[in-house]
Amino acid sequence: MSQENSCSCSGGPKLIFACSGAADVGEIADKAARKLTKDGVGKMYCTAGIGGRVSDILKTTESAGKILAIDGCRQSCAKNTLVKAGFNCFWHLQLAELGLEKCSSPVTEKNIAKVVAKGKEIMTSKEFHS
Repeated sequence: MSQENSCSCSGGPKLIFACSGAADVGEIADKAARKLTKDGVGKMYCTAGIGGRVSDILKTTESAGKILAIDGCRQSCAKNTLVKAGFNCFWHLQLAELGLEKCSSPVTEKNIAKVVAKGKEIMTSKEFHS
């Protein structure tokens, strides 16, 4: 995928790929992505489908106007999954940037709201944040 296509902020869908890992921060990332979808900020999409190279999921992602990867821990699995599939121009939110660290961040409405607020800021921004 070319950088021009993936960064164009075209009229395509705004997609959100979240870590849904087993740790507390994975659950926070997942719940934040679902809340962003419910709030109409973007559409949570299948990170596993990207990893599995599911053709319909890849095609939809290629047509995205904006892509956000939300990662719970510093392993950055959502980001790495997108990169390995050839997507190199997307926004990335790592929960540690918000002070949420693996195994010490309870899954609370407050912590989820913190991620949702940052996700909304990124998804409505015209600037590129990798």
